[in-house]
Amino acid sequence: MGRPRLTKKEIPMIGNPDRQVINETISLENGQYFRVTCVSMGNPHCVIFTEDVERFPVTEIGPFMEKHHLFPERTNVEFVQPINDQELKLRVWERGVGETMACGTGASAAVVAGILNKRVKNEVVVHLKGGDLKIEWSEGGPVYMTGPAESVFKGSVQIN
Repeated sequence: MGRPRLTKKEIPMIGNPDRQVINETISLENGQYFRVTCVSMGNPHCVIFTEDVERFPVTEIGPFMEKHHLFPERTNVEFVQPINDQELKLRVWERGVGETMACGTGASAAVVAGILNKRVKNEVVVHLKGGDLKIEWSEGGPVYMTGPAESVFKGSVQIN
């Protein structure tokens, strides 16, 4: 998956370009605020930890966070429930799409954020609606993802 990028200029985010966003507060236009960790895995991710991801209002908060003024290119948003130090439960709000069943870069960003916040170890199983992924990361190195592959379409094309 590559090396995560952590500075505001790499994510990208508005503000001090060399600063990282780890467990910082972001306020929304609706008056709510959340502690977030932001990571780029080649695309921007804003990770929010919660105690119960199933009850969290992903479809309400996702659009507000996606379009937050701090993210000039908008952002993907991960809502993460730590189960233990080797498992996370994840729901994903993808920018321009909405809630999705799975996201490899989102799962990677969630684990990186979990490690940076000392919530998980460096090998983690991430449970998503679309299936489980194993994510590994040691600080300074690349993120590795392992998961199932399934055939979802078979067809043929006639070229004239």
